[in-house]
Amino acid sequence: MRGMAPRAIWSGSISFGLVNVPVKLFSAVRQQDVHFNQLEESTGAHIKYKRVSEKTGKEVPYERIVKGYEVAKGSYVTITPDELQSVAPDATRTVDIEDFVDLADIDPIFYESTYYLAPDGDAAAKAYGLLLKAMEATEKVAIGRFVMRTKEYLCAIRPYDGVLALETMLFEDEVVDRRDISGVPERRSKVPERELKIATSLIESLSTDWKPSRYKDTYREQVLDLIDAKAKGKEIVVPDEPETKAEVVDLLAALEASVEAAKKSKASKASSSKSRKPARKAS
Repeated sequence: MRGMAPRAIWSGSISFGLVNVPVKLFSAVRQQDVHFNQLEESTGAHIKYKRVSEKTGKEVPYERIVKGYEVAKGSYVTITPDELQSVAPDATRTVDIEDFVDLADIDPIFYESTYYLAPDGDAAAKAYGLLLKAMEATEKVAIGRFVMRTKEYLCAIRPYDGVLALETMLFEDEVVDRRDISGVPERRSKVPERELKIATSLIESLSTDWKPSRYKDTYREQVLDLIDAKAKGKEIVVPDEPETKAEVVDLLAALEASVEAAKKSKASKASSSKSRKPARKAS
């Protein structure tokens, strides 16, 4: 769905060896969450929040609030804006490419947010196109760093649908080690061969081509329908939630039944797709 043209949120250049490619950065995603305001139930008035001292109970003006980092329970080190500024990264306008790697080598867990890069002006189009084509030909992803809004980001630049996309990334120490998660097995447990074969068959039965349009945010649509209905004065009846009981499942039987259901579903979809195709006219 197309809406208003997004505005550039950053401009600078990609430093590629001795070549600089002037670019602009645009958000590549548009979140469609439903946002609610907090209101007083009896009056419908907006709820406002105040900054209150837990010691005096009085409101504290914004200009008297300082940043504090907790070094021990209840013990803080305060930092001034000037002190933070002294260690802030240099606000350069350059994405410095440090390495080129294979896309398959980057696990998606490291990706944070996605942006589009566009050439900044007609003069930059040639260099931009050259970098794009070279990356498509080598199937490599550029890894670099840049500063946006006083924060330094690690990033990956890759070709995407005829443009360059920039992904801000997490640093290694920001990714939780799976070994720190309770219940995660240290070693892969052995599974019966028959169950593995059926599970593999189930995955193959459910495999298809990736089509983003196939997936809709049905919850958001239902929330918007609910809001629309209430705005029109319709009475909303909230159904009782059914009581659910935990069931002991026979894994093998469940797998076999799932495979059969997947096969029937795929056959039904294929039949439905054929019936929707227009008949050819006789020549």
